Amino acid sequence: MEEGKTNNPQASDKENIKDKKSYVEEASKFIEETSLDKMHEIAEAARLKKLMEPPKWVFPEDP
Repeated sequence: MEEGKTNNPQASDKENIKDKKSYVEEASKFIEETSLDKMHEIAEAARLKKLMEPPKWVFPEDP
């Protein structure tokens, strides 16, 4: 969990709206400042990292 952020489902809607606006501003800034080629490099690095991870097994719970 990021510092300063809370995982409180009862947090006020005002706080959630601020978080959403902040996210939108950050995303817009990233899109404007980052070339498409750089975005492709980032995506490829993430894809390769995921391919190198060991499989994650999920076992069903006993009834």
